[in-house]
Amino acid sequence: MSTHTTVDAAATGPTVQRSRAAGGSAPAGQGSGVLFRVVGKLLIWGALAGLCIAIIYPLIWMALSGFKTNQEIFGDPFGLPGALRWANYGTALDQGVLRYVTNSVIVTVVSVVTTTLVSAWAAFGLTRLHIPFSNGITLLILGGLMLAPTVALVPLFRLLQNLQLFDTLTALVILYTAFRVPFTTFLIRAYMIGMPLPVDEAAKIDGASNAQIFWKITLPLLRPAILVAAVVLTTNAVRMFDLSFALTGGGPAASTETLTFFAFNQAFQAFNLPVASAVSWVVFAFNLTITLIFVRVLYVKVEV
Repeated sequence: MSTHTTVDAAATGPTVQRSRAAGGSAPAGQGSGVLFRVVGKLLIWGALAGLCIAIIYPLIWMALSGFKTNQEIFGDPFGLPGALRWANYGTALDQGVLRYVTNSVIVTVVSVVTTTLVSAWAAFGLTRLHIPFSNGITLLILGGLMLAPTVALVPLFRLLQNLQLFDTLTALVILYTAFRVPFTTFLIRAYMIGMPLPVDEAAKIDGASNAQIFWKITLPLLRPAILVAAVVLTTNAVRMFDLSFALTGGGPAASTETLTFFAFNQAFQAFNLPVASAVSWVVFAFNLTITLIFVRVLYVKVEV
């Protein structure tokens, strides 16, 4: 009996020790895994919080600066205003800010709609129709992404003067559309490639033309892509300043002056930084409003 007991104990001893060692090391491994997950979540939330602060703080600073005086902005730029001076917004209204809002609305809405339709039609032809050298045409259109507007300012200046379009809103609409068509075409084309072809083929069997297929079938299916394009185009059109500054100059009697151009003049020509901050806040509110309108209209249509 004692011999068997000793043998069994000797045989099971290493197994028990290994099991104890394994059981003892498991909680340590689980604890380190939980620690890594907690630290990872804290880093992610910290990065998101930092991103929110980096986005929201300039807006708050801009809003507070709209109530300050020039002395307060230069003396204590990060401090609170001594009083809520709504007169700065009144000064902006007295100087015709509503006219500049109207110009910005016209340029933004017309350029966004025109760019979206032209880009959607181009993407339809490149993906749905058998066009000779379609790949080369695609590369040519996408090559426009490499052309910065500032590079073409001199030839555009001469061209607009020869066409008698200098200092006109029409020039801004044409230029905004031309420089945004490559990106928008690339965006809509990427979405359109994943759309099913049998729908177009069934429509052709029923006798539909390419124009009917585009307007009645393809364009409604493109609403999610058009929604994204409209938001991006609206943001770019509202904050576009270089073309407006170089190719319009505000126009005769500020007839082509936009909100961004007016804010620039107030800050760096009149050196009225409080009014410029107030107008900049109006630019943000205008951009947000137009974007929400596009999102609301297109999102409702997508849901339907």
